[in-house]
Amino acid sequence: MRLLTHNMLSSNIKGVTNGFPLRIEVEKVVEKQVDFNPDFLKNMFSKIDWKALFDASRTMGYADLPDEVEPSMLNSDDFLRRFHHALLQLHLEEGALVCPETARRFPVNKGIPNMLLHEDEV
Repeated sequence: MRLLTHNMLSSNIKGVTNGFPLRIEVEKVVEKQVDFNPDFLKNMFSKIDWKALFDASRTMGYADLPDEVEPSMLNSDDFLRRFHHALLQLHLEEGALVCPETARRFPVNKGIPNMLLHEDEV
Protein backbone atom coordinates (compact mmCIF):
# COMPACT_ATOMS: atom_id res chain seq x y z
CA MET A 1 0.00 0.00 0.00
CA ARG A 2 1.41 3.33 -1.05
CA LEU A 3 1.30 6.36 1.21
CA LEU A 4 -0.86 7.99 -1.46
CA THR A 5 -3.51 5.39 -0.62
CA HIS A 6 -2.96 5.77 3.12
CA ASN A 7 -3.52 9.51 2.81
CA MET A 8 -7.00 8.91 1.43
CA LEU A 9 -8.20 6.17 3.79
CA SER A 10 -10.11 6.66 7.02
CA SER A 11 -11.98 4.51 9.49
CA ASN A 12 -15.69 4.31 8.69
CA ILE A 13 -16.76 2.46 11.81
CA LYS A 14 -20.23 3.48 12.98
CA GLY A 15 -19.98 6.35 15.45
CA VAL A 16 -16.37 7.25 14.68
CA THR A 17 -15.92 11.01 14.23
CA ASN A 18 -12.11 11.05 14.10
CA GLY A 19 -11.10 8.25 11.73
CA PHE A 20 -8.18 10.02 9.99
CA PRO A 21 -5.29 9.56 9.74
CA LEU A 22 -4.97 5.87 10.35
CA ARG A 23 -1.88 5.01 12.39
CA ILE A 24 0.51 2.63 10.62
CA GLU A 25 1.97 -0.45 12.27
CA VAL A 26 4.88 -1.64 10.14
CA GLU A 27 5.96 -5.23 9.75
CA LYS A 28 7.49 -4.94 6.28
CA VAL A 29 8.15 -1.98 3.97
CA VAL A 30 9.36 -2.33 0.40
CA GLU A 31 10.46 0.29 -2.09
CA LYS A 32 9.11 -0.04 -5.62
CA GLN A 33 10.39 2.04 -8.51
CA VAL A 34 7.78 4.32 -10.08
CA ASP A 35 8.41 6.68 -13.00
CA PHE A 36 8.93 10.25 -11.82
CA ASN A 37 6.07 12.49 -12.98
CA PRO A 38 6.37 16.08 -11.69
CA ASP A 39 3.02 17.13 -13.17
CA PHE A 40 1.20 14.39 -11.27
CA LEU A 41 2.91 15.42 -8.03
CA LYS A 42 2.03 19.08 -8.55
CA ASN A 43 -1.62 18.17 -9.14
CA MET A 44 -1.76 15.89 -6.09
CA PHE A 45 -0.02 18.30 -3.72
CA SER A 46 -3.17 20.23 -2.76
CA LYS A 47 -5.10 16.99 -2.15
CA ILE A 48 -2.58 15.57 0.31
CA ASP A 49 -2.84 16.01 4.06
CA TRP A 50 0.82 16.88 4.61
CA LYS A 51 0.99 16.11 8.33
CA ALA A 52 -0.48 12.64 7.71
CA LEU A 53 2.03 12.01 4.90
CA PHE A 54 4.93 13.34 6.95
CA ASP A 55 4.06 11.19 9.99
CA ALA A 56 3.39 8.08 7.90
CA SER A 57 6.67 8.41 6.02
CA ARG A 58 8.56 8.69 9.32
CA THR A 59 6.79 5.61 10.64
CA MET A 60 7.92 3.74 7.53
CA GLY A 61 11.52 4.82 8.04
CA TYR A 62 11.74 7.73 5.58
CA ALA A 63 12.88 10.97 7.19
CA ASP A 64 13.67 13.15 4.16
CA LEU A 65 10.40 15.12 3.97
CA PRO A 66 10.18 18.61 5.47
CA ASP A 67 7.70 18.90 8.35
CA GLU A 68 6.06 21.95 6.77
CA VAL A 69 5.52 22.80 3.10
CA GLU A 70 4.28 25.58 0.88
CA PRO A 71 3.29 25.53 -2.80
CA SER A 72 6.45 27.36 -3.88
CA MET A 73 8.41 24.21 -2.96
CA LEU A 74 6.88 22.55 -6.03
CA ASN A 75 9.44 24.47 -8.08
CA SER A 76 12.26 22.46 -6.50
CA ASP A 77 13.24 19.24 -8.27
CA ASP A 78 14.83 18.01 -5.02
CA PHE A 79 11.57 18.50 -3.10
CA LEU A 80 9.52 16.85 -5.85
CA ARG A 81 11.78 13.78 -5.83
CA ARG A 82 11.49 13.41 -2.05
CA PHE A 83 7.71 13.88 -2.27
CA HIS A 84 7.59 11.29 -5.10
CA HIS A 85 9.60 8.78 -3.08
CA ALA A 86 7.40 9.08 0.02
CA LEU A 87 4.07 9.20 -1.80
CA LEU A 88 4.61 6.58 -4.50
CA GLN A 89 7.68 4.43 -3.89
CA LEU A 90 7.30 3.45 -0.23
CA HIS A 91 4.94 0.50 0.14
CA LEU A 92 3.56 -0.98 3.33
CA GLU A 93 3.76 -4.64 2.36
CA GLU A 94 2.78 -6.15 5.73
CA GLY A 95 1.37 -4.51 8.83
CA ALA A 96 -1.81 -2.80 9.94
CA LEU A 97 -3.72 0.45 9.87
CA VAL A 98 -5.17 1.50 13.21
CA CYS A 99 -8.21 3.71 13.78
CA PRO A 100 -7.13 6.72 15.88
CA GLU A 101 -10.42 6.73 17.81
CA THR A 102 -11.24 3.05 18.43
CA ALA A 103 -7.80 1.42 18.00
CA ARG A 104 -9.43 -1.08 15.62
CA ARG A 105 -6.70 -2.73 13.53
CA PHE A 106 -7.16 -3.18 9.78
CA PRO A 107 -4.58 -5.68 8.48
CA VAL A 108 -2.38 -5.01 5.45
CA ASN A 109 -1.28 -8.20 3.68
CA LYS A 110 0.76 -8.32 0.47
CA GLY A 111 0.30 -4.55 0.20
CA ILE A 112 -3.50 -4.67 0.32
CA PRO A 113 -5.36 -3.05 3.24
CA ASN A 114 -8.44 -4.93 4.44
CA MET A 115 -10.86 -2.19 5.47
CA LEU A 116 -13.91 -4.45 5.70
CA LEU A 117 -16.02 -3.75 8.77
CA HIS A 118 -17.49 -6.31 11.14
CA GLU A 119 -21.27 -6.58 11.25
CA ASP A 120 -21.52 -4.60 14.50
CA GLU A 121 -19.37 -1.76 13.07
CA VAL A 122 -21.66 -0.90 10.16
